[in-house]
Amino acid sequence: MKLNREKYIDLIMYILTKCINKPNFGKTVLCSLLYFIDFNYYELYGELLTNETYIKSKRGIKPIHFREISQELISKNYLFFRKEPYYNRMIHKYYPIIIPTIKFSLEELEIINQSIVKLSDNNASAITRYAIKDPPLIIADIGDEIDCRYVFSRNSEYSIMNK
Repeated sequence: MKLNREKYIDLIMYILTKCINKPNFGKTVLCSLLYFIDFNYYELYGELLTNETYIKSKRGIKPIHFREISQELISKNYLFFRKEPYYNRMIHKYYPIIIPTIKFSLEELEIINQSIVKLSDNNASAITRYAIKDPPLIIADIGDEIDCRYVFSRNSEYSIMNK
C-alpha cells in the first residue's frame, strides 16, 4: 500500500490542533493515536485512512513515515518541535504553526474525533499499556509490521463496531 501522504499530513495537523493544550500529548501519544485512527477506520470500512505502515517496537507503535513527514512539516514551518519536561521525563512535543483546512469526510471525522476523545488524555505509559493489549499488536512480533486484518479479532474494549 502506498502512503496517502496528503491525508497523513492532514491527520497529523488535525490531531495536533485538537490536542495542543494537553501537557501529556507527546510523540508516543500522537503515534498511538495515528495507529488507532487508521486501524479503527479499517475495522469499519475495510481500508486504512492514511495507508501508513505501523511497526511494533519495544516502546509500542512506530509509524514508518512519521519521522520523515514530521521533519518535512517542521522545515516548512507547519510545525514547531521541542522537548519539554513532563513529570520525571522529557517528552517530544509538536505544535502546529498553521491551522489546517479540514478535508475529512463526516465518516472520517467521526472515527478521528472518537479516537481523540477516547485516548488523547493518556500519557505515553498509559497509552502504550493500552495499545499492547490490542489484538493486532499482540499478534505482531517486535520489529514486524502490525497487520490491520487482526482488528476483527478485537474484543469489546477495543472494537468500535456496534458503538
